[in-house]
This record gives sequence, structure tokens and C-alpha cells, in this order.
Amino acid sequence: MVVAASVVVAVGTVAGLVSASDGGHPSADADPRTTRRAAPGPLPGASTSSRASAGPSPSGRASPSPAREPSRSRRTAAAPGRLYRHPDSQVRDWVDTHAGDARRAVIESRIADRPAAVWFADFTPSTITARVRAVTSAASAAGRVPVVVPYAIPQRDCGGASDGGAPDFAAYDGWIDRFAAGLGSGEVVVVLEPDAIAQSDCLGEGGRADLFASLARAGRAMKAADPRARVYYDAGNSDWNPAAEQAALLRRAGAAAPASSDGIFTNVSNFNRTDDEIAYARRVLSALGGPAGLGAVIDTSRNGNGAAADGEWCDPAGRRIGRAPTLSTGQAGIDAYLWVKLPGESDGCKGEPGTFSAEYAYELAR
Repeated sequence: MVVAASVVVAVGTVAGLVSASDGGHPSADADPRTTRRAAPGPLPGASTSSRASAGPSPSGRASPSPAREPSRSRRTAAAPGRLYRHPDSQVRDWVDTHAGDARRAVIESRIADRPAAVWFADFTPSTITARVRAVTSAASAAGRVPVVVPYAIPQRDCGGASDGGAPDFAAYDGWIDRFAAGLGSGEVVVVLEPDAIAQSDCLGEGGRADLFASLARAGRAMKAADPRARVYYDAGNSDWNPAAEQAALLRRAGAAAPASSDGIFTNVSNFNRTDDEIAYARRVLSALGGPAGLGAVIDTSRNGNGAAADGEWCDPAGRRIGRAPTLSTGQAGIDAYLWVKLPGESDGCKGEPGTFSAEYAYELAR
């Protein structure tokens, strides 16, 4: 599941986008941990108006909060490289209002100044086009690539703590059309509906069929509206479904069709080590088939120490930020390392789900 977070901006390196390093202070991954099945970790989110709030579910994901338009008083300097950092987020709010806090410099330089994903987690058909356009147009003006996360699928989180989304699939299809209308004509990375495919086993066969049809349609709508958009589909993570099983689900959702997909994403809001996710993503892509050029993006925002030994997913102690967001991974088939879940936004144990915890951010960034 996904936890409502604030405006986060994600990075993307994707085949076809200009490769460039995003700079920053990366955390090196340790040796890959022993493979074991663990509950997925929480997600973030944002949309450009109201903050959505959702809590972690038993599956262990945190959900996102809505993105907001940047205020006039907030600085709008772009992050290094080709990635866009939205200037309005909970972590930036905290940095701007805590000048005397001893933790401020570390949190600002290692988290707040990094590109991260912008989530759109509330179902607001009347405003979604303008809110998406506010992010994509600002990114285009800055010559940067934004990463956006649509997160409003019906029966989101299977009724768990991040429950919400559109009331039905017809309403969702309309919301997606309005979302796509805000993409503009520039480069943009779309991380489409975290958990929706990996967690689809909670639905009956009829519900799954409707879900997969809407996700395939969503990808087509995004790419038809903006041919430079790159759309990635949910592959869960290396401790969730076996690669062949996940690939079969992805294929039903349109992830192997060039008209709707550029590949897959893994580890969103989770803690699994990058090396494990690279190996898993490659297995999924191999099993998925599809046209040459499909790639994967990996969320590295909190995986610098890997998952907790006891499988804890809710703000576990001893974690740290992972590899810096970058457009150049040096790994075949891996298009980008992204920060989809903003470090410091709680899964629900160090604060309300999706809210920023300076204590947690500092622990992750030190």
C-alpha cells in the first residue's frame, strides 16, 4: 500500500531521455541481503492542491499526499542534471521554518534538495489537469524532467490503510484522461499506480480484469497525450511475487505493449537493496517479453541499509537513504534510480502516515 505523503519529486533516467547525473550525496548499498519474502514498504504521494492522507496498510506501504503548486515566495532552483525538483513539499516546509535546528543542514542537503516524485493521490477530476500542468509546465520552463505518480485506482490498497481513489473504473478512466491532459508535450516520467498490479490478488477475477483494462488504457492515454511521456508499471519488489508470476500480471495490464508502456518500476516505498532489485527487475523484464527497449526504474530513497532484519516496514530503525537519484545508472536495462518515497515522510509509526518527521529524516540522512 501507499502512504499519503507530501509533494515529492522523483527522478527519472529512462532510455530515450538525456542521460545525466543528478549529483547529490549517495549512500552506498551494502552486500545484497539474504533473499526473503517481506511485506512491501510504504509509499508517498502528492497532488497539486490538497494534501491527501492515507496510512500504511498491513502490506506495508505508505501512501502519498497531494502535490501543491509552488508558492511565490519559495525558491525554485532546479536540482542538478535533467531532473525536476518541485519546490513545494513537506520537507521544504520544515527546512524553511527551522533555520535554527541543528539537523537542518543535513536534511536540506541530503533530502530536501534532491529531486523526488510528485504524487497525485486524491480523486479530484475538476482540478487534476491544472494541478498536473502546474508541475509539468514548471519543469519544462526549467529544462528539467518531472516524475509524476497517478495514485487513484479504485479499491486502492485493497481497502487497507491507504484506501481511497476513484469510486469506480469508469470514473477512474475519466480522471486519467484529465491527468494525461496536463502532461504537456515535454519529457515526463509516469510511475503508474504503485501496488495496483502486485497487490491485485485481493480482487476477484472480474475485478482484476477491470483493473488491468483500466491500467492498460491509462498507459495508452498518457502516451497518446504526450508522446515523450515514459510510463512505468508496477512490478512490486524482489520480496513480493515471483518474477514469472508478476510478469504474467504485468502483461495483462498492458506493460508489454509499446503503445502503453516503457517498462516497470520496483521497490517503491520499500527498503530492498538495489542489487536485489536490479536482479529481480531483469528477471521480470525477461519473463515479460515485449519489444526491445523496455526498462526498469528502482526506488532507492530508503534502501541504503536494505530491509530490516525482522521484516519491519513501518519507519524501521537503522535504515538510510540509498543511491542518489540519477539518470545514469550504468546498469543495462535499468533506466533510473528514483526517489519515489520521500525520505522522512512517515509510514505511520514516527508520525501520522504521510506526514514529515524531522527525526526520521535525520536518522535516514546521517
